This record gives sequence, C-alpha cells and structure tokens, in this order.
Amino acid sequence: MKANVKAINGSVLHEIELPAVFNEEFRPDLIKRAVLAYQSEQYQPYGANPYAGMRTSAEGWGSKRGESKIPRIKNGSRGAKVPQTKGGHPAHAPKVEKILVEKINKKEKAKAIRSAIAATINTELVTARGHKFEGDAAIVVEDAFEALAKTAEVKKALIALGLGADLERAKNSRAIRAGRGKTRGRKYKQAKSVLIVTAAPGFTAGANLAGVDVMPVTSLNANVLAPGTHAGRLTVWTEAAVKKLGEA
Repeated sequence: MKANVKAINGSVLHEIELPAVFNEEFRPDLIKRAVLAYQSEQYQPYGANPYAGMRTSAEGWGSKRGESKIPRIKNGSRGAKVPQTKGGHPAHAPKVEKILVEKINKKEKAKAIRSAIAATINTELVTARGHKFEGDAAIVVEDAFEALAKTAEVKKALIALGLGADLERAKNSRAIRAGRGKTRGRKYKQAKSVLIVTAAPGFTAGANLAGVDVMPVTSLNANVLAPGTHAGRLTVWTEAAVKKLGEA
C-alpha cells in the first residue's frame, strides 16, 4: 500500500510505501479492551476509613428492656455505630484493596495497537468518527513538519493539508459537561481532533490546539489512537515516523 507524502504547504512531493502494520485486520473488540485496560490504570484507589462511624461510646443495652439491641450512646438513647443508625459506619463501604486494573494479554494489546494504527488510514472509519478532512485519510507529511516551532505554523500547515474543518469542529465542540463531573475537575468536554505522530519526542508545537494531540511513534497506545474505544482517529504521520514504524 502506498501513500502520498505532502509538503507543509499541501503539495504532493512523492509516494512512500506504507509498512505492513497498516494492513492489519480491524479488531474493534481488541481495541476496546486495550483502551479500557489503559484507562483502568489511571484509576486512583479509594475507600472508606475503617473506623468511620465507630468512634462513639455506644454500647448495646442487652435484652429485656423493650428496646432493640442496637448499640446506643452512653448519655442518651440514640442508636449509633451500626449501619442502620444515623452516622453509623457504612454497611459495605468501598475498600482500597479492590483491584481496579483490567488486564489484557501482551499479544492482544500489541494486536489492538496495530489494528488501531491501520484504522487511521481507513477513510470510512475516520469519517464515521465525525472527522472532517479533504482527500484520503492516509496523511503523510514531510519531515520538515517536525521543525515547526510555533503553533501558528502548525495550524497553517494542517489547514494546507485539508484539515482546517476538523480543527474548527473540535474548537466549536467545547461544552459544559452534564452531571456531577462538572464539579470534579472536568467541567468542560471537547471533541478529539488531529493526532500528530512524530519520529522523535520533543515536538510540542500545536499541542495546545483544540482537540489536537502530539505523540512520538514510540509512545503510541490504544487510548490515543482510539479515543472512547472508537478507532479511526484522524492522524498526521511524518515521513520519518512512518519509516520508524516499519522498522519496529
């Protein structure tokens, strides 16, 4: 399979033979498992204090008093300590020992990442994700792209590559999240836009564009290739990144 290598001004320079990984079988089931496994590693263990609701002088009165046998505070008759009382300890509180991480086999994880990589050049899958672009989904740009140092230069290059509509789509998608999440450090939600894959780490220009992510080819994972477990993210590959991918 071949793809056109474009200059940062949008013109076609030459063709490049894509590595075999781009012919990988599409496996949405494995991709979903890999994404959920990745996300589960970000969970923070949490649990209730084991002494919650237990710091009280309450003791049971015993039988033959015409009262239930629940523990009651020393200076009154109010029930305490047990789950069915006001302020008592929770019946089945969450525990920090709970295993939150979902595991996936190494071979399945590797195949999921290869499948997600192949999905980035599948025009039907990329379009189904809601991305807007011109031409083919296999977008490879010259290595001079990695030399860009300013966000404005990266934005200009992406527009020249026919991705301006997708940048606007992501920028206009910012909205207030529904539910309690808005009070827990994630008030706004925003659609994902272009993923820029480079050969070497350190390229940061363009990372603050709305919905745009920048990542070296050696750090690719299922979560960034298939946000929300949906494969087919609009991706811009540098020519050096494609060659490095073929060497792996």
